[in-house]
Amino acid sequence: MKTRRYRLSVTFLCQLLVLLLVPFAAQAQSGAAPTHIAAELVAGPTAAPGGETTIAIHMKPEAGWHGYWSNPGDAGFGMQLDWTLPEGAKAGAPRYPVPQTLVVSGLMNHVFEHDYALLVPVTLPANAAPGSRLPIRLAAQWLACTEQICVPERAELAVEVPVGGIGAKTASEDPRFTEWTRRLPAPLDAAGTFAIDAKAVRIAIPLPATTPLEGPHIFVGEDKLVDYGAAQTFAWNGNQLIVTIPRAKLDPQTTGTLTGVLRLNAAGDGIAFTAKPGSVPTGGTPIGASSEGSAAPSLAPLPLLLLAALAGGLLLNVMPCVFPILSLKALSLARAGESESHARIEGLAYTAGVVLACLALGGVLLALRAGGQEVGWAFQLQEPLVVVALLLLAATITANLLGLFELTVPGFVSGGSPSSFTRGAFVTGLLAAFVATPCTGPFMASAMGAALLLPVLPAMALFAALGLGIALPFLAVAFIPALRKRMPRPGKWMVTFRRWLALPMGLTALALAWLTWKVGGPWFTGLALLALVLVLAALFVMGRTQRKGGSARPAASVAVLVAALALIVLPQPAPPSASVNSLLDVKPFSEKALAEARASGKPVFVWMTADWCLTCKVNEEVAIERADTKAAFDKAGVVVLRGDWTRRDPEITRYLTAQGAAGVPLYMWYGRDGKAVQLPQVLTPELLANAAGG
Repeated sequence: MKTRRYRLSVTFLCQLLVLLLVPFAAQAQSGAAPTHIAAELVAGPTAAPGGETTIAIHMKPEAGWHGYWSNPGDAGFGMQLDWTLPEGAKAGAPRYPVPQTLVVSGLMNHVFEHDYALLVPVTLPANAAPGSRLPIRLAAQWLACTEQICVPERAELAVEVPVGGIGAKTASEDPRFTEWTRRLPAPLDAAGTFAIDAKAVRIAIPLPATTPLEGPHIFVGEDKLVDYGAAQTFAWNGNQLIVTIPRAKLDPQTTGTLTGVLRLNAAGDGIAFTAKPGSVPTGGTPIGASSEGSAAPSLAPLPLLLLAALAGGLLLNVMPCVFPILSLKALSLARAGESESHARIEGLAYTAGVVLACLALGGVLLALRAGGQEVGWAFQLQEPLVVVALLLLAATITANLLGLFELTVPGFVSGGSPSSFTRGAFVTGLLAAFVATPCTGPFMASAMGAALLLPVLPAMALFAALGLGIALPFLAVAFIPALRKRMPRPGKWMVTFRRWLALPMGLTALALAWLTWKVGGPWFTGLALLALVLVLAALFVMGRTQRKGGSARPAASVAVLVAALALIVLPQPAPPSASVNSLLDVKPFSEKALAEARASGKPVFVWMTADWCLTCKVNEEVAIERADTKAAFDKAGVVVLRGDWTRRDPEITRYLTAQGAAGVPLYMWYGRDGKAVQLPQVLTPELLANAAGG
């Protein structure tokens, strides 16, 4: 609460400073100084003397910059317009398109990140001469921002408006008006009602119950009336849409008339409405709540997030997600005593591989999200073909550990030169990060969740810190002689040890085969296993050729070709059935199901999992799928909603992001009072039983 007030106070002071500096900024720009949001006036259709035309203020932000809606939200500055019109002409209030929401450091802003146009009605003078062109001038001021900086800007704009003859048919002079008009929210022909109490503003909007709503959000025109970043709840009561929005926390205001825009969907369709004080019905059928408010978790300072990412990566070394590839690290650790210089070089190479893989995964994740994809951490394991690629890789490593064939490069499981050991350590690091990061653990969850909300550079710093944390134990052994001396000396025992390491790697391959079946179904799994058999057959031939002293290149080329063809030819399987076997009375998660469950007044347990997340499976075995947990839940009437994130699911991804989580596991508890609590990522039966009994 105090942090929120502090941020809002700082925002208010920044806005005041902008207002004071705008005239000076205007003087500084009164030359050829470029703006980050270019502006132009565009004349609309012709109109007769005394008639009304439309003028567009076309705004074109540079990439990464944005402008603001009339009510900018928690931070920002709306446009200021100073018209110079012919005598007798009059300009009306500008109409804005439906804005977007942008959350920066926990503050909700109403912005435009792409080209947009304000449409302004202009009444022409009654004595205007038909066929003439009237000069219109505008001095406009606005704030242009990125997620890091803001710059006050202004422009002197001009356009000539043609005057048509009385009774003449109007004609638009610019075809862009069609698209600009389409983007405006459609005005609602009937007024709604609203009621304000100490906690919330409740609005009843007259709207047919058949109106499709996908991720609705209300943009309120009046400032300091509502908490812009809070979650908004929606319910149908007949042909009225009932919206509840928490009051503003700092100096809340009241109003005699409420204006706003209802965003209907992600495409930007919307409805403009007005509401007057009056009665607002209670109850109704809940629908998916807006995730905008909950998508704005309060973020810790960047240094603390970096430490959390480092600690999270360090703890991943003892998480079940990472255990399968500890076998690959073990051989490198055993060799670390060969040479101090080799050990350090190998440690740096391994660290470079881990950090590079984390940066690559983070970069792809951010790029996909910037492109509109609903993805989260461990998105790679949601793709069946990636799982098949890992299956082929794990089986190949298992065969190598068993001595079916030999690899001189990368050299992490066989003899070779120091350079091959370095390449091997680097490749081991790449593989470690790629396979080890699907699950989130303590500390890591908050850091990776923040990475999805921060600008690119701080987010990438978090991914790098995560990789450094994963590599830290190996790096410590490489650079601390006392630790290295405790490692066993190289010898013949390593050959036997190598054979034993095939066991965990083989179990990993079996787990990936099971996951292939879960994400792709039986037919897809059968084709993947056929490809695996062909690859192993080629590797067997390769090994026999090696033992006879021949060239292994032809057989190795066949194995690589078969694997590549399999990944190209295998069809993308349809998502598996959502049905699940559970001791608990489980319902599939959806935003609508969550809203209905919370409206019922019963406790709600939201359980987010994935088949590739070993931490999730351990929690399910140890704490969730138990008879005593079922008894406690049944006694308390707990509604259990399970979200399966094994395959990509945009609705689940939005919910995870809204809770500040980048991946699974995630467990949320909603009490009878509606209060939401995020449970630890390591569950115990006592924890769930106490929650149900509380």
